[in-house]
Amino acid sequence: MSWIKVLPVDSLPQDTRQVVKVGKRNILLLYHNGQLVAVDNTCPHMKLPLKNGEITEDGAIVCPWHHSAFDLRTGDVKEWSPWPPVVGKALGIISRQKALSVFPVRVEEGSIWVDVEE
Repeated sequence: MSWIKVLPVDSLPQDTRQVVKVGKRNILLLYHNGQLVAVDNTCPHMKLPLKNGEITEDGAIVCPWHHSAFDLRTGDVKEWSPWPPVVGKALGIISRQKALSVFPVRVEEGSIWVDVEE
């Protein structure tokens, strides 16, 4: 494991999100429904940022650009590029489905730590 301290825990209040740079990665930290989550801030579909994506009631983040949806716990694809109806489906066919990278996260000594080891 390669744990890296990314920020003080009180810098990320409940129901907020923040992007932190860890090496070459942009990690999106979310404090959602009482749980800390760390995911790659890049949508695996078109490589665009996820930071402003909607969080659904069932715990998915939806890409604000192409509406692909990913489970925040596992990174699994819940829906692949469903919109716009014609273009979204065409892009979904030519770009294979790929899960979102999810990273272990912990709180220790008042700080948030993320394991970004690949």
